[in-house]
Amino acid sequence: MTRATSPRLRVYAALAATALLAALITGRPELAVLATPFALFVGVALAGAPLALDGELRLERDRALEGERLGATVTVINRGAPARVEVRPEAGASPIGLWLARDERRELQFDLPARHWGVHEVGPAVVHARDRLGARTVDGPVGGAAQVRVYAGAERLRRIAAPLLTRPVLGSLLSRERGEGIEFADLRPFEAGDRVRNINWRATARRGTPYVNLQHPEHSADVVLFLDTFAEAEGTLDAAVRAAASLASSYLARRDRVALVSLGGELSWLTGSPGTRQLYRILDALFSSQVRPSFRWKGVTHVPRRLLPARALVIALSPLLDERGIAALLDLRARGYDLAVLEIAPATDGDMPARRLWRLQRDALRWRFEALGIPVARSMEEVIALRRHARA
Repeated sequence: MTRATSPRLRVYAALAATALLAALITGRPELAVLATPFALFVGVALAGAPLALDGELRLERDRALEGERLGATVTVINRGAPARVEVRPEAGASPIGLWLARDERRELQFDLPARHWGVHEVGPAVVHARDRLGARTVDGPVGGAAQVRVYAGAERLRRIAAPLLTRPVLGSLLSRERGEGIEFADLRPFEAGDRVRNINWRATARRGTPYVNLQHPEHSADVVLFLDTFAEAEGTLDAAVRAAASLASSYLARRDRVALVSLGGELSWLTGSPGTRQLYRILDALFSSQVRPSFRWKGVTHVPRRLLPARALVIALSPLLDERGIAALLDLRARGYDLAVLEIAPATDGDMPARRLWRLQRDALRWRFEALGIPVARSMEEVIALRRHARA
């Protein structure tokens, strides 16, 4: 902490010294009497106990969502002279003033906003204190900083792309295969071992021989979120992280198994799993997503096969700015994966020739992907429409 004396104390000390010196030089005692109150103020101020403050900052929880208010408690302990104290939990926050007697302990409650996703340090709390006479001051932090994880808002999407293939595990997705389920698929003649409850009595009466119903089972799917972090422009990485959080929340709510693969300055992955706990694993993994300039991975343009389930739907979130990321996506398609690309593109307002040329290059790149059966769109609705058109 920074300890200082107030300007008033220095002025009073100068006035007392000047008056006493003038009394000695001129031999006029009334000047010494004039210096008495100033000298007395300085003496009392310097004779008092020093200011000494201690404390800590505590958060009510170490995780929050963007936009939430996070409760914080600042504990301040006065171990020195009585003092007038102003406390700020962090820089820019409104201060709270209070009077602390010697050895008094106070707890102050604050609300702090969780503004942006990521891992942030809150604090330490900053105090400004002055003694009873306002002659001495203390400024500085008390305690240490607290760490909080702020998760990107994971909004639930109304519609999401359905994978072409499912896995034989109970879920909410209507499979194209035939088996036990509730959705009618087809009819076939009765065979030994079929259940009586599956007999279609109307078709049996009409055709004169037993027929049974076939259904589409409700399965779940494997979904891989592929995050391209080779390059960033105008906040594309931030938008990609938010989109990944929303997609993970939507697919996990449907009981699918979701995995995360990030390829950029380094390769990282999170093994697929269902459930709410997986959502928080994905959000934690997204905290470390950032663009790292790297030349070690310049020739690495593919994801190891063991990281991707064979029947998975791969949703790539990419700005399509780096050739290495584009090559990685083309490699996934060449290996037969069900692939869709959500283009996280920077804004291109204006009508300058360079921007028009850039748009033409983007259009040519989209056409290249779509010619290979890879839908490229800026929203999930567009992805769904393009996939339906491609199958038709």
